[in-house]
Amino acid sequence: MNTKLTLSLDKDIIERSKIYAREHNVSLSSLVENLLLRIISEYKEGNDRKGSIVRELSGIVNLEGVDYKADHVKYLEEKYQ
Repeated sequence: MNTKLTLSLDKDIIERSKIYAREHNVSLSSLVENLLLRIISEYKEGNDRKGSIVRELSGIVNLEGVDYKADHVKYLEEKYQ
């Protein structure tokens, strides 16, 4: 059963969202519903500890062999010369 919902959002976000929805042949209501569904399903699964952008970017950069402490010391030495 569908129920109406009134939201107050930034006008620019609404306009850009309408353009996106039109270009992808979906309704704005459908976009919002799918976003909310994704959020609550991730929450139920216990995956809300990290934001989705973190999950998407995890593992992209290989930092093997990087000496973080040495790099930080070098940065601090240069900063406080």
